[in-house]
Amino acid sequence: MKKNLLTVSLWGIYLLFLSCRPASNRQAVYNFAPLDSIITGWIDKEYYPGAAICVVRDDSIIFWKNYKEFTPDTKVYVASAGKWVAAAVIGAVVDRTDLDWNDNVKKWIPEFKNDVKGMITLRQLLSHTSGVRPYLPEPRVDNYNQLDSAVMEILPLDTVFTPGTRFEYGGLAMQIAGRMAEVAMGKEFETLFQELLAQPLEMKNSHFTPINTDGGHAPMLGGGLCTTMNDYLHFLSMIYHDGMYNGKQIISAETVKEMQADQVKGAIIPSNNSDNYVAKGLGQSHNGVYGLGEWRELIDKKTGEAYQISSPGWAGAYPWINKHDKVYGFFISHVTGSSAKEDGFSSFFGSPVISRTVSEILKGKPLVVKQGRINVGNGSLYYEEAGQGEPIIFVHGHSLDHRMWDEQFSVFAKKYHVIRYDLRGYGISSSQTEDYQFMHVEDLVTLMDSLHIKKAHIVGLSLGGFITADMLAYFPDRMLSAFLASGNIRKSKGPSEPMTKEEAKVRDEEITALKKKGVEVMKKEWFEGLMKSGGSQRERMRAPLWQMIDEWDAWQPLHKEVRVVAGLDAIEELKKSHPAVPSLIVEGHSSDNKFSKKTPILEYLPNGKLKIIEDCGHMMNMERPEEFNAALEEFLINIEQ
Repeated sequence: MKKNLLTVSLWGIYLLFLSCRPASNRQAVYNFAPLDSIITGWIDKEYYPGAAICVVRDDSIIFWKNYKEFTPDTKVYVASAGKWVAAAVIGAVVDRTDLDWNDNVKKWIPEFKNDVKGMITLRQLLSHTSGVRPYLPEPRVDNYNQLDSAVMEILPLDTVFTPGTRFEYGGLAMQIAGRMAEVAMGKEFETLFQELLAQPLEMKNSHFTPINTDGGHAPMLGGGLCTTMNDYLHFLSMIYHDGMYNGKQIISAETVKEMQADQVKGAIIPSNNSDNYVAKGLGQSHNGVYGLGEWRELIDKKTGEAYQISSPGWAGAYPWINKHDKVYGFFISHVTGSSAKEDGFSSFFGSPVISRTVSEILKGKPLVVKQGRINVGNGSLYYEEAGQGEPIIFVHGHSLDHRMWDEQFSVFAKKYHVIRYDLRGYGISSSQTEDYQFMHVEDLVTLMDSLHIKKAHIVGLSLGGFITADMLAYFPDRMLSAFLASGNIRKSKGPSEPMTKEEAKVRDEEITALKKKGVEVMKKEWFEGLMKSGGSQRERMRAPLWQMIDEWDAWQPLHKEVRVVAGLDAIEELKKSHPAVPSLIVEGHSSDNKFSKKTPILEYLPNGKLKIIEDCGHMMNMERPEEFNAALEEFLINIEQ
């Protein structure tokens, strides 16, 4: 009976796309306006020429929509979204032949018997741990017609690391894996795809060959699938049901499980590029990031099993399955121009916002985040806002960006209008220039004016604390409150004392020495200093903290650093005004927290108080978010009373 119901449901999906009728009465239960708003924004900004999306839960469509000229049957080259499908084809061959995941290359391709690559296993080829170059060296010449000749192009290339020791995302190794499957089955890969997957899954408009409209090329397993939303949904349905489709076992449940298992294990995962998609795209910190042809996005901490899997493509196609939500879906499009846009949007790293928003919608608590930019002087600031109520503006620390507030943003958006942004010179805001004088506090006021915010609660940490202190000194009338964590007044010369020629000369000499030392060395030293300052929970912040530091291009020690905070000037102003703004100074106490200092600013704040968070260091909002959030919430509630 269950199989019959599944068959009816899947057929209903197909008919739905043809008729464009509402999916079911269940669709009305969920409010997909937040997701629709996100995709519409992408289209309006011309990231994509059009798109289509479908979300399925419990074998019923709960949301679908076409954008511009796209339909469920629009054919698109989906780039790396094809890796998942290609790996499944090879899995089907493993099910039917003597081919095994642990077989080495030379067993099936004798040309590799005297080559180091001959010892690479099929498992390593499909998990990006093989050591094979990610891509052909430039200039790429793909003038072969079959996988056998394609593999011969790879044979003379050197390996880039010892197999199994490192994870490096790419697609070239999958060509070798595909050839192993061809030999094992005695058929070309396109034939294998059509016979083993496409035909039984009713993927009538999908193919790997040709890889483009020119024709005559070998299938590109890592990025050459051409498909439709309708076709790919059939594939996702099969994976979701452990290899079953329309009552038939297409690939074994064992193979589906093996594809979803951690195949990276102890391999080193680089932290500064697309090889760390899970960390950069989802903000997740775990080592089991990849299976066989698919990303392991979200992990059950108790079992270690992946409950959300995906295969995003650089051009924007994003298929995913979330077992906890009992949902799968597919967003299909092809980005216009580059995948990375000037405003910071990335079709690859931005994909998880789709699955995350769907999960929030299913919980009935969607977080609608608006992204934007505002002009400041000779540059612009990137910002995000969400929620309704009194405004809270989060101001980040030095070497970091808006992401340091991940543990606070969504929490306080439930009750407040929250805003977080990248300071000038940080994140994806404009770089600062040494020939243009500005103040971070003036940028903050400009942001408030642009968002029509008269007064706000200002929450700053470290450098953000300095800026919050500057707000108290110069713009107390724009503040509902001040929450200064791990920093309040920087005891340095302010704009009233411009850098002298002698100071500039000394600074130039310091910069020369720092450049000789090397940016990467400085970043690691700074990072380790922040980590060392923490308490017993410091490890929870390691991955996100390093990610921000590592990705920051405008490494500040290499600049003369114009007077961007008021410093001692702010103290003089506070001495005069003694602003009555409700203020809380928060410090973390740990044995190694060299950043914890006295708080003389309290002398000038009649409504100021001090709070200590024990066993905690400088980055308290990331190290102990629960305690930090509780302190902020209590502070805000007391103000309201």
